[in-house]
Amino acid sequence: MITPLSQQVDDLMSTLNKNDKSLMPRHIAIIMDGNNRYGDHHKLAKGEGHIAGKDALDPIVEYCVSTGIEVLTVFAFSSENWQRPPNEVALLMRLLALTINEQMPRMQKYRIRLRFIGDRSPLSSELQDLMTDAEQKTADFEAMTLVIAISYGGQWDVAHAAKTLAEQVLAGQLQIEDINKERLAAHVQLADAPAVDMLIRTGGEYRLSNFLLWQSAYAELFFTQTLWPDFTPNELEAMLTDFAQRQRRFGKTSEQVQVQDLS
Repeated sequence: MITPLSQQVDDLMSTLNKNDKSLMPRHIAIIMDGNNRYGDHHKLAKGEGHIAGKDALDPIVEYCVSTGIEVLTVFAFSSENWQRPPNEVALLMRLLALTINEQMPRMQKYRIRLRFIGDRSPLSSELQDLMTDAEQKTADFEAMTLVIAISYGGQWDVAHAAKTLAEQVLAGQLQIEDINKERLAAHVQLADAPAVDMLIRTGGEYRLSNFLLWQSAYAELFFTQTLWPDFTPNELEAMLTDFAQRQRRFGKTSEQVQVQDLS
């Protein structure tokens, strides 16, 4: 029997409250991998695995907002995905537009802000307009932020930030010696959001695939064999419980962290 979402949230919060050192992530990022393999495994028509993956996002979004997650970022289409077969790319673009339209009532119901990151220049003007409209209509919502990464790559992100700093130097607005990690961090995507605390990859692969490389510098990594369309709030709950038991040292020793927790 499937446990109701409200009971899942209550159980998780009860578990976390038993551990004084437990922490909930502020920002969760997910590489949603395994759609094609899901379709092959279930003998679905070409592309239907991606449709199943689109539908799997809804319960995860609702679960995250119910547990108090501030930001959920999902990898929908990478800068490298443009190399896929044209028919698949066209399908993914249609699904992205459909996802935005389908998510809007959910964003309004739960007061979730919708944002997009990535290089928009290769996208159709229609899709760009749809993204901008969704961002404007949800800009004042504060329950949670759902970020969809489209045409995004972590290396592009850092290079774009570096280019911005270089332009400031050329314009005489910044000195080279003033460039540091804080200034670069101010120009990457999601500069105004918390750093990624927890990065999840579904589908059985063990790599970051150029996703949020700067923002995930100290993220706790979670890998699962579960294909994205099969990923559920129950599995996310188990990961959150695991996350709460990890000691995040950020370069310090365990002893230093313990002293810090007691102070």
